[in-house]
Amino acid sequence: MTGDGELTLPRAVAPVLGLGAFLKSTATAMRGDRARVSAVVGDLGTPEAVAALRREIAALREWLGAPPVLVAHDLHPDFPSTRLALAQGAPTLAVQHHHAHIAAVAAENRHPGPLLGLALDGFGLGPGGESWGGELLAVDGPRYRRVGHLAELPQPGGDAAAREPWRMAAAVLHRLGRGETVASRFAAQPAAAMLGGVLARDRLCPPTSSAGRLFDAACGLLGICPVARFEGEAPMALEALVRQPRAIGGGWRLDGGVLDLLPLLAELDPGDPVGGAESFHGTLIAGLAELAAWGAETTGLRTVGLSGGCFLNRVLREGLVAALRERGLVPLLHARLSPGDPCVGFGQAWIAAAHRGMA
Repeated sequence: MTGDGELTLPRAVAPVLGLGAFLKSTATAMRGDRARVSAVVGDLGTPEAVAALRREIAALREWLGAPPVLVAHDLHPDFPSTRLALAQGAPTLAVQHHHAHIAAVAAENRHPGPLLGLALDGFGLGPGGESWGGELLAVDGPRYRRVGHLAELPQPGGDAAAREPWRMAAAVLHRLGRGETVASRFAAQPAAAMLGGVLARDRLCPPTSSAGRLFDAACGLLGICPVARFEGEAPMALEALVRQPRAIGGGWRLDGGVLDLLPLLAELDPGDPVGGAESFHGTLIAGLAELAAWGAETTGLRTVGLSGGCFLNRVLREGLVAALRERGLVPLLHARLSPGDPCVGFGQAWIAAAHRGMA
Protein backbone atom coordinates (compact mmCIF):
# COMPACT_ATOMS: atom_id res chain seq x y z
CA MET A 1 0.00 0.00 0.00
CA THR A 2 1.31 3.45 -0.88
CA GLY A 3 0.74 6.84 0.70
CA ASP A 4 -2.14 7.08 3.17
CA GLY A 5 -3.76 3.76 2.43
CA GLU A 6 -3.53 4.17 -1.35
CA LEU A 7 -3.10 1.50 -4.01
CA THR A 8 -2.60 1.69 -7.75
CA LEU A 9 -5.36 0.10 -9.80
CA PRO A 10 -4.99 -2.01 -12.94
CA ARG A 11 -6.89 0.62 -14.93
CA ALA A 12 -8.62 3.98 -14.51
CA VAL A 13 -12.17 3.99 -13.17
CA ALA A 14 -14.92 6.48 -12.43
CA PRO A 15 -15.48 7.51 -8.77
CA VAL A 16 -16.98 4.65 -6.75
CA LEU A 17 -17.24 3.60 -3.12
CA GLY A 18 -17.25 0.19 -1.41
CA LEU A 19 -18.44 0.29 2.19
CA GLY A 20 -17.33 -3.16 3.40
CA ALA A 21 -19.12 -5.75 5.48
CA PHE A 22 -19.51 -6.08 9.27
CA LEU A 23 -16.33 -7.46 10.83
CA LYS A 24 -13.06 -5.49 10.81
CA SER A 25 -14.81 -2.93 8.65
CA THR A 26 -13.12 -0.64 6.15
CA ALA A 27 -14.40 1.47 3.26
CA THR A 28 -12.67 2.12 -0.08
CA ALA A 29 -12.89 4.92 -2.64
CA MET A 30 -11.63 4.58 -6.21
CA ARG A 31 -11.07 7.23 -8.87
CA GLY A 32 -8.81 7.20 -11.91
CA ASP A 33 -6.08 4.63 -11.32
CA ARG A 34 -6.00 5.14 -7.54
CA ALA A 35 -7.80 3.57 -4.61
CA ARG A 36 -7.83 4.77 -1.02
CA VAL A 37 -8.64 2.32 1.77
CA SER A 38 -9.85 3.70 5.10
CA ALA A 39 -8.53 2.78 8.49
CA VAL A 40 -10.02 -0.35 10.03
CA VAL A 41 -12.86 0.85 12.24
CA GLY A 42 -13.54 -2.58 13.75
CA ASP A 43 -16.71 -4.63 14.01
CA LEU A 44 -19.89 -2.65 13.41
CA GLY A 45 -21.64 -3.91 16.51
CA THR A 46 -21.29 -0.65 18.45
CA PRO A 47 -22.50 2.91 17.81
CA GLU A 48 -18.90 4.09 18.12
CA ALA A 49 -17.71 1.85 15.27
CA VAL A 50 -20.60 2.91 13.04
CA ALA A 51 -19.84 6.58 13.76
CA ALA A 52 -16.18 5.95 12.92
CA LEU A 53 -17.14 4.35 9.61
CA ARG A 54 -19.40 7.31 8.84
CA ARG A 55 -16.42 9.65 9.38
CA GLU A 56 -14.20 7.52 7.16
CA ILE A 57 -16.83 7.60 4.39
CA ALA A 58 -17.02 11.39 4.61
CA ALA A 59 -13.23 11.61 4.26
CA LEU A 60 -13.25 9.26 1.29
CA ARG A 61 -15.96 11.27 -0.44
CA GLU A 62 -13.86 14.40 0.03
CA TRP A 63 -10.88 12.56 -1.49
CA LEU A 64 -13.00 11.53 -4.48
CA GLY A 65 -13.73 15.17 -5.26
CA ALA A 66 -16.96 14.21 -7.03
CA PRO A 67 -20.11 12.29 -6.11
CA PRO A 68 -19.68 8.53 -6.49
CA VAL A 69 -21.43 7.08 -9.52
CA LEU A 70 -22.02 3.81 -7.65
CA VAL A 71 -21.81 2.75 -3.98
CA ALA A 72 -21.27 -0.97 -3.33
CA HIS A 73 -22.23 -2.83 -0.17
CA ASP A 74 -22.65 -6.35 1.20
CA LEU A 75 -25.67 -8.48 0.32
CA HIS A 76 -26.69 -8.59 3.98
CA PRO A 77 -29.54 -6.09 4.41
CA ASP A 78 -29.02 -5.64 8.16
CA PHE A 79 -25.35 -4.64 8.17
CA PRO A 80 -24.82 -1.00 9.23
CA SER A 81 -22.52 -0.63 6.22
CA THR A 82 -25.42 -1.58 3.96
CA ARG A 83 -27.67 1.02 5.57
CA LEU A 84 -24.92 3.65 5.23
CA ALA A 85 -24.56 2.79 1.54
CA LEU A 86 -28.28 3.31 0.98
CA ALA A 87 -28.00 6.73 2.66
CA GLN A 88 -25.29 8.07 0.32
CA GLY A 89 -27.72 9.56 -2.22
CA ALA A 90 -26.14 7.60 -5.09
CA PRO A 91 -27.00 4.40 -7.00
CA THR A 92 -26.09 1.30 -5.01
CA LEU A 93 -24.91 -2.22 -5.82
CA ALA A 94 -25.22 -5.26 -3.54
CA VAL A 95 -22.12 -7.47 -3.82
CA GLN A 96 -21.81 -11.04 -2.59
CA HIS A 97 -19.22 -11.22 0.19
CA HIS A 98 -16.93 -13.87 -1.29
CA HIS A 99 -17.12 -12.37 -4.77
CA ALA A 100 -15.72 -9.20 -3.16
CA HIS A 101 -12.91 -11.18 -1.51
CA ILE A 102 -11.74 -12.68 -4.81
CA ALA A 103 -12.16 -9.41 -6.72
CA ALA A 104 -9.95 -7.77 -4.08
CA VAL A 105 -7.08 -10.23 -4.43
CA ALA A 106 -7.34 -10.08 -8.24
CA ALA A 107 -7.27 -6.26 -8.37
CA GLU A 108 -4.49 -6.00 -5.79
CA ASN A 109 -2.36 -8.30 -7.96
CA ARG A 110 -3.38 -6.41 -11.13
CA HIS A 111 -4.71 -9.66 -12.57
CA PRO A 112 -6.44 -8.64 -15.81
CA GLY A 113 -8.85 -11.46 -16.60
CA PRO A 114 -11.06 -14.16 -15.11
CA LEU A 115 -9.79 -16.42 -12.35
CA LEU A 116 -10.81 -19.05 -9.86
CA GLY A 117 -10.99 -18.05 -6.24
CA LEU A 118 -10.99 -19.96 -2.96
CA ALA A 119 -12.75 -17.77 -0.39
CA LEU A 120 -12.49 -19.28 3.08
CA ASP A 121 -13.88 -17.50 6.12
CA GLY A 122 -16.53 -17.60 8.80
CA PHE A 123 -19.61 -16.20 7.11
CA GLY A 124 -20.90 -14.41 4.06
CA LEU A 125 -24.49 -14.28 2.89
CA GLY A 126 -25.17 -16.26 -0.28
CA PRO A 127 -27.51 -14.95 -2.98
CA GLY A 128 -30.41 -17.00 -1.63
CA GLY A 129 -29.78 -16.14 2.01
CA GLU A 130 -27.49 -19.13 2.58
CA SER A 131 -24.57 -19.18 5.00
CA TRP A 132 -21.44 -19.42 2.83
CA GLY A 133 -17.79 -19.48 3.82
CA GLY A 134 -15.94 -22.26 1.98
CA GLU A 135 -16.36 -21.28 -1.66
CA LEU A 136 -14.71 -22.01 -4.99
CA LEU A 137 -15.80 -19.24 -7.36
CA ALA A 138 -15.13 -18.42 -10.99
CA VAL A 139 -14.85 -14.62 -11.08
CA ASP A 140 -14.77 -12.36 -14.11
CA GLY A 141 -15.01 -8.72 -13.04
CA PRO A 142 -18.62 -7.98 -12.06
CA ARG A 143 -19.72 -11.59 -12.62
CA TYR A 144 -19.13 -14.71 -10.58
CA ARG A 145 -20.27 -18.31 -10.51
CA ARG A 146 -20.15 -20.75 -7.62
CA VAL A 147 -18.14 -23.70 -8.97
CA GLY A 148 -17.72 -25.68 -5.75
CA HIS A 149 -17.81 -25.45 -1.97
CA LEU A 150 -17.22 -27.26 1.28
CA ALA A 151 -19.91 -29.73 2.29
CA GLU A 152 -22.48 -28.13 4.55
CA LEU A 153 -22.67 -28.75 8.27
CA PRO A 154 -25.57 -27.78 10.55
CA GLN A 155 -24.99 -24.90 12.99
CA PRO A 156 -26.77 -25.84 16.23
CA GLY A 157 -28.23 -22.66 17.64
CA GLY A 158 -27.24 -20.59 14.59
CA ASP A 159 -24.80 -17.81 15.51
CA ALA A 160 -24.12 -19.44 18.89
CA ALA A 161 -22.13 -22.12 17.04
CA ALA A 162 -19.62 -19.48 15.93
CA ARG A 163 -18.87 -18.66 19.58
CA GLU A 164 -18.96 -22.23 20.93
CA PRO A 165 -16.89 -24.67 18.84
CA TRP A 166 -18.18 -27.64 20.83
CA ARG A 167 -21.55 -27.12 19.12
CA MET A 168 -19.98 -27.66 15.68
CA ALA A 169 -18.29 -30.79 17.05
CA ALA A 170 -21.70 -31.98 18.23
CA ALA A 171 -23.08 -31.36 14.73
CA VAL A 172 -20.35 -33.57 13.28
CA LEU A 173 -21.05 -36.33 15.79
CA HIS A 174 -24.74 -36.12 14.89
CA ARG A 175 -23.90 -36.41 11.19
CA LEU A 176 -21.67 -39.41 11.94
CA GLY A 177 -24.52 -41.18 13.73
CA ARG A 178 -22.90 -40.63 17.13
CA GLY A 179 -25.39 -38.10 18.43
CA GLU A 180 -26.04 -40.11 21.59
CA THR A 181 -22.47 -39.34 22.76
CA VAL A 182 -22.88 -35.55 22.71
CA ALA A 183 -24.33 -35.13 26.21
CA SER A 184 -21.59 -37.16 27.92
CA ARG A 185 -18.71 -35.92 25.75
CA PHE A 186 -19.57 -32.26 26.39
CA ALA A 187 -21.01 -32.66 29.88
CA ALA A 188 -19.32 -29.44 31.00
CA GLN A 189 -21.54 -27.47 28.61
CA PRO A 190 -24.99 -26.73 30.09
CA ALA A 191 -26.70 -26.94 26.68
CA ALA A 192 -25.19 -30.32 25.74
CA ALA A 193 -28.03 -32.42 27.17
CA MET A 194 -30.64 -30.76 24.96
CA LEU A 195 -28.55 -30.33 21.82
CA GLY A 196 -29.68 -33.64 20.37
CA GLY A 197 -33.19 -32.23 20.17
CA VAL A 198 -31.88 -29.06 18.57
CA LEU A 199 -30.00 -31.04 15.92
CA ALA A 200 -33.17 -32.92 15.07
CA ARG A 201 -34.89 -29.64 14.15
CA ASP A 202 -33.48 -28.23 10.94
CA ARG A 203 -34.76 -24.71 11.47
CA LEU A 204 -32.64 -24.42 14.62
CA CYS A 205 -29.52 -25.61 12.77
CA PRO A 206 -29.07 -23.57 9.57
CA PRO A 207 -26.59 -25.30 7.26
CA THR A 208 -23.29 -23.63 6.44
CA SER A 209 -20.43 -24.26 4.03
CA SER A 210 -18.15 -22.12 6.24
CA ALA A 211 -14.47 -23.03 6.51
CA GLY A 212 -14.40 -21.16 9.81
CA ARG A 213 -17.07 -23.44 11.24
CA LEU A 214 -15.15 -26.47 9.91
CA PHE A 215 -12.12 -25.30 11.91
CA ASP A 216 -14.40 -24.86 14.93
CA ALA A 217 -15.70 -28.41 14.51
CA ALA A 218 -12.16 -29.76 14.54
CA CYS A 219 -11.32 -27.73 17.64
CA GLY A 220 -14.41 -28.99 19.45
CA LEU A 221 -13.69 -32.61 18.53
CA LEU A 222 -10.10 -32.27 19.76
CA GLY A 223 -11.12 -30.54 22.99
CA ILE A 224 -9.42 -27.28 22.01
CA CYS A 225 -11.16 -24.14 23.23
CA PRO A 226 -14.74 -25.49 23.39
CA VAL A 227 -16.01 -21.96 24.11
CA ALA A 228 -14.22 -19.04 22.45
CA ARG A 229 -13.57 -15.74 24.23
CA PHE A 230 -12.98 -13.88 20.96
CA GLU A 231 -13.37 -14.45 17.23
CA GLY A 232 -10.76 -16.85 15.84
CA GLU A 233 -9.43 -17.97 19.23
CA ALA A 234 -10.08 -21.68 18.64
CA PRO A 235 -8.62 -21.90 15.08
CA MET A 236 -5.57 -19.91 16.22
CA ALA A 237 -5.01 -22.37 19.06
CA LEU A 238 -5.38 -25.27 16.61
CA GLU A 239 -2.81 -23.80 14.21
CA ALA A 240 -0.35 -23.21 17.05
CA LEU A 241 -0.18 -26.97 17.71
CA VAL A 242 0.99 -27.86 14.19
CA ARG A 243 4.59 -28.94 13.71
CA GLN A 244 4.25 -30.73 10.37
CA PRO A 245 0.90 -30.97 8.60
CA ARG A 246 0.12 -34.39 7.13
CA ALA A 247 -2.79 -35.64 5.06
CA ILE A 248 -4.87 -38.66 6.03
CA GLY A 249 -5.44 -41.01 3.10
CA GLY A 250 -9.14 -41.08 2.30
CA GLY A 251 -9.74 -38.12 4.58
CA TRP A 252 -12.03 -36.34 2.14
CA ARG A 253 -14.54 -36.96 -0.62
CA LEU A 254 -14.98 -34.75 -3.70
CA ASP A 255 -18.30 -35.14 -5.47
CA GLY A 256 -19.37 -32.70 -8.18
CA GLY A 257 -17.46 -29.81 -6.67
CA VAL A 258 -18.53 -30.51 -3.07
CA LEU A 259 -15.58 -31.21 -0.79
CA ASP A 260 -16.60 -33.28 2.25
CA LEU A 261 -14.07 -33.71 5.07
CA LEU A 262 -16.31 -35.84 7.26
CA PRO A 263 -13.93 -38.85 6.99
CA LEU A 264 -11.17 -36.66 8.46
CA LEU A 265 -13.38 -35.33 11.25
CA ALA A 266 -14.39 -38.89 12.15
CA GLU A 267 -10.74 -39.68 12.94
CA LEU A 268 -9.98 -36.73 15.23
CA ASP A 269 -9.10 -38.00 18.71
CA PRO A 270 -9.36 -35.69 21.74
CA GLY A 271 -6.53 -37.67 23.30
CA ASP A 272 -4.12 -36.52 20.55
CA PRO A 273 -4.71 -32.80 19.87
CA VAL A 274 -1.30 -32.27 18.25
CA GLY A 275 -1.73 -35.18 15.85
CA GLY A 276 -5.28 -34.07 15.18
CA ALA A 277 -4.22 -30.50 14.41
CA GLU A 278 -1.56 -31.75 12.01
CA SER A 279 -3.83 -34.19 10.22
CA PHE A 280 -6.63 -31.61 10.01
CA HIS A 281 -4.41 -28.98 8.37
CA GLY A 282 -2.68 -31.43 6.05
CA THR A 283 -5.88 -33.12 4.91
CA LEU A 284 -7.71 -29.81 4.43
CA ILE A 285 -4.83 -28.54 2.29
CA ALA A 286 -4.83 -31.69 0.15
CA GLY A 287 -8.61 -31.64 -0.26
CA LEU A 288 -8.71 -27.95 -1.20
CA ALA A 289 -5.92 -28.48 -3.74
CA GLU A 290 -7.92 -31.29 -5.34
CA LEU A 291 -11.04 -29.10 -5.38
CA ALA A 292 -9.11 -26.27 -7.06
CA ALA A 293 -7.59 -28.66 -9.60
CA TRP A 294 -11.07 -30.01 -10.38
CA GLY A 295 -12.29 -26.45 -10.77
CA ALA A 296 -9.42 -25.62 -13.11
CA GLU A 297 -10.20 -28.64 -15.27
CA THR A 298 -13.89 -27.73 -15.28
CA THR A 299 -13.47 -24.04 -16.14
CA GLY A 300 -10.12 -23.89 -17.94
CA LEU A 301 -8.92 -21.25 -15.42
CA ARG A 302 -5.46 -21.84 -13.96
CA THR A 303 -5.08 -18.83 -11.64
CA VAL A 304 -6.51 -19.25 -8.14
CA GLY A 305 -7.01 -16.25 -5.85
CA LEU A 306 -6.87 -17.00 -2.13
CA SER A 307 -8.81 -14.70 0.19
CA GLY A 308 -10.81 -14.77 3.40
CA GLY A 309 -9.87 -14.73 7.06
CA CYS A 310 -8.82 -18.39 7.11
CA PHE A 311 -5.78 -17.40 5.06
CA LEU A 312 -4.40 -15.55 8.06
CA ASN A 313 -3.49 -19.11 9.06
CA ARG A 314 0.13 -19.46 7.90
CA VAL A 315 0.07 -23.28 7.86
CA LEU A 316 -2.98 -23.34 5.61
CA ARG A 317 -1.77 -20.50 3.39
CA GLU A 318 1.75 -21.76 2.77
CA GLY A 319 0.70 -25.38 2.44
CA LEU A 320 -2.04 -24.62 -0.07
CA VAL A 321 0.19 -22.34 -2.15
CA ALA A 322 2.74 -25.16 -2.43
CA ALA A 323 0.05 -27.73 -3.25
CA LEU A 324 -1.50 -25.55 -5.96
CA ARG A 325 1.89 -24.92 -7.57
CA GLU A 326 2.60 -28.65 -7.57
CA ARG A 327 -0.57 -29.07 -9.66
CA GLY A 328 0.52 -26.43 -12.15
CA LEU A 329 -1.87 -23.78 -10.84
CA VAL A 330 -0.97 -20.13 -10.14
CA PRO A 331 -1.96 -18.90 -6.67
CA LEU A 332 -2.60 -15.21 -6.00
CA LEU A 333 -2.20 -13.89 -2.45
CA HIS A 334 -2.83 -10.57 -0.79
CA ALA A 335 0.35 -8.62 -0.20
CA ARG A 336 -0.75 -5.21 1.11
CA LEU A 337 -4.35 -5.85 2.07
CA SER A 338 -5.44 -8.31 4.73
CA PRO A 339 -7.05 -11.49 3.39
CA GLY A 340 -9.71 -11.00 6.07
CA ASP A 341 -12.69 -8.69 5.89
CA PRO A 342 -10.65 -5.45 5.73
CA CYS A 343 -10.23 -6.18 2.00
CA VAL A 344 -13.97 -6.53 1.31
CA GLY A 345 -14.66 -2.83 0.70
CA PHE A 346 -11.81 -2.74 -1.82
CA GLY A 347 -13.26 -5.72 -3.67
CA GLN A 348 -16.74 -4.21 -3.61
CA ALA A 349 -15.49 -0.94 -5.07
CA TRP A 350 -13.59 -2.77 -7.83
CA ILE A 351 -16.72 -4.75 -8.73
CA ALA A 352 -18.73 -1.51 -8.76
CA ALA A 353 -16.21 0.03 -11.15
CA ALA A 354 -16.31 -3.05 -13.39
CA HIS A 355 -20.09 -3.12 -13.21
CA ARG A 356 -20.24 0.35 -14.70
CA GLY A 357 -17.69 -0.69 -17.32
CA MET A 358 -15.81 2.57 -16.90
CA ALA A 359 -12.15 2.52 -17.89
